[in-house]
Amino acid sequence: MKAYIFPNFDKQNCKEYTIEACKVLHDSGIGISIDADYKELIAPGFEIEYGDEAELIKDCDVVIAIGGDGTIIRCAGLAAMWSKPVLGINCGRLGFMASLEKSELGLLSKLKDDNIPKSKRMMLKALVYKNGRLKGTFHALNDVVISKRHNSKIADFEVSKEGNVISSLRADGIIFSTPTGATAYSMSAGGPIIEPDLECIEFTQICPHTLFARSIIFSASSVLSVKCHANLDAKAMVSVDGENVFEIGVNDKVIISRSEYSIELIDLIGGSFFNSVNTKLMQPLKGTGEGLL
Repeated sequence: MKAYIFPNFDKQNCKEYTIEACKVLHDSGIGISIDADYKELIAPGFEIEYGDEAELIKDCDVVIAIGGDGTIIRCAGLAAMWSKPVLGINCGRLGFMASLEKSELGLLSKLKDDNIPKSKRMMLKALVYKNGRLKGTFHALNDVVISKRHNSKIADFEVSKEGNVISSLRADGIIFSTPTGATAYSMSAGGPIIEPDLECIEFTQICPHTLFARSIIFSASSVLSVKCHANLDAKAMVSVDGENVFEIGVNDKVIISRSEYSIELIDLIGGSFFNSVNTKLMQPLKGTGEGLL
């Protein structure tokens, strides 16, 4: 068995966590591979295969992301292309998607078990059309956000399904999220928490100019079309999993649907999602003073 390590050394303590994780894997007889760019940063004293990231992921059995939620999301985007399961180790602040904390790294030895718990997560696909021509295809584990540019006026958005207008509203933006992304930006904008194993598309408005805005849950098979109606000089930004990918105007549209890719997240301790909801999202209500910090 071989594990590819995907570390984010911008995170505090990531180097320490990475070396400790490598030691547990090595002692468990699990092969280790890491991008060659990190060769000088990691010298654990035992054999590690260094090379090209894409080739190493293609050749591994499991991908281990060490960082925060953003690290896990970026890692998942790469792993999904080769149908590789992902395990997240938290060294960020919230680490909602991570399966293990620092004190639980010894559990990495369980990766050799035949029946380790996995949670399959659907992804979204966004097709960006400019002046009627396809300009980009993107895949998201969390969400696709279409929002007004910074310091620009409020925008008018039209959302349609199968030619029928579902919502026509004025707002700062709109969010299309997977169940995995329901606990991210969508939740902050007032959307519901969705059990991540479900398959659906959540639509939530950002600061809508109305008294009656509500999130809408669409079936996973839905194909949704989005247009931004504004003045000719107005633009909206399309962001996929937090990364800005395209600017669109009045003659452009974005098509949102289920992606042909999906990702399996490994849950070595079981029940990580509900544990995270209880211990990481509910802490401010329990008076711990820790919350999302």
